[in-house]
Amino acid sequence: MSDMLSIGASGLKAYQVALNTVSENISNAGTIGYSRRTASTSEVAAVGKNTSLNGMGSLVTGIVRAGDFYAAAQVRTAGSDLARTETSVTWLDRIESSLDGNQLSTRLSDFFTASTTLAADPTSLGARASMLEAASGVASAFSSTGKALDQVAQDLDGTARSSVESLNSATATLARINDGLSRAAAGTAGAAALLDQRDQVLEQMSALTDISVDFDAIGRATVHGGGSAGPVLVSGAQAATVIYASNSAGAVSFNVLNGAAQQSLAPSGGALAGVVDSMQRVVDAKSQLQAVAQDFATGVNTVQAGGRDLDGNPGQPLFALGTGGTADMTVTLDDPRGIAAAAVGGGTRDNTNLAALAALRTSAGYENRIVDMTTANAATLSQRKAVAAAQDTIHNNAVAARDSASGVNLDSEAVDLMRFQQAYAATSRVIQVARETMQTILDIR
Repeated sequence: MSDMLSIGASGLKAYQVALNTVSENISNAGTIGYSRRTASTSEVAAVGKNTSLNGMGSLVTGIVRAGDFYAAAQVRTAGSDLARTETSVTWLDRIESSLDGNQLSTRLSDFFTASTTLAADPTSLGARASMLEAASGVASAFSSTGKALDQVAQDLDGTARSSVESLNSATATLARINDGLSRAAAGTAGAAALLDQRDQVLEQMSALTDISVDFDAIGRATVHGGGSAGPVLVSGAQAATVIYASNSAGAVSFNVLNGAAQQSLAPSGGALAGVVDSMQRVVDAKSQLQAVAQDFATGVNTVQAGGRDLDGNPGQPLFALGTGGTADMTVTLDDPRGIAAAAVGGGTRDNTNLAALAALRTSAGYENRIVDMTTANAATLSQRKAVAAAQDTIHNNAVAARDSASGVNLDSEAVDLMRFQQAYAATSRVIQVARETMQTILDIR
């Protein structure tokens, strides 16, 4: 009779744990990163010579956390690819806004149109003033576009530093989780919670750089950055430090400091890889804009030098480039009479030198070069947006596949809740019957 009582008591304890586990699942159904738990039970078998006897009740062997390592790895890979493309889209969009926002191509066209208008009446002070005003518009557009690109580069540099700080914070957190797993008893709710935290941190890291992860028997993660052959970011309770550096030419580097050793990190996924791609595109855009600005200022000033102004003097430079930033352009001529419309010896009504300016427009193609820059960036941006849309679908599908294996299904939990409630009540009845029977026997005696 005591066996019956102990069997009932063991079942009562087991189903109490099972009910608690189901309740935990239901209460965390909407918690991001939570993985479903189940209470694992086993029979307490008879031992010794009485092996033919029935089992001696049930025993909870641990809390089992649902999950699929492969599905989780697919989520990390898809998230890393998506983060790289989305980062690229963000900064390509900023570049496009910088190139479009100041209407540089339009201002160039206005300048050359004003020179054509002046050619119709080289002595008109009004037409000369209009051309000088158009020149100011061009210079302002070049400078503003250059400043906008410089700001993009500066903001991108800040984003890179912030991303590295986030990565270092995540590696430090994962190292602490690894240390916690080494101390937590296996098969407990505490260990399961640490494993949930581990997977969330790994997902955060994969959004910053591509990672390769290995797990030991108790779930501690060893993480390599930039692929399996890359430097170790986390091993056990030790976390490395990622260092970011850049130079004035736009070259970007990431290095991993692990104790006294330092290795280069070459991300091919995540936000850091997107930063590397984007920084190169910003540098290229700045370089192209600077080249157009330099060619334009030099070309126009050369035409000016080859002609005569309204007073018969040699033409003076119209534009100057400074060192205050990319395409830092100013107008150096402040007197409309100083525009060199005539050729040497041509007289005040001669417009030969303005014809040379029109020829320069055709041969140098300044407007087309700006349009080509903008169009190429827009085409790349459109392509990246399409890739991002596809990758977002892939990532969502990967998340759905992972959640189907580890997420909480309220319908299933409701069924388990009723099943365990009935089992708990039945086990309680077993204990009650055992007590009543024992009391009856005692009363007979």
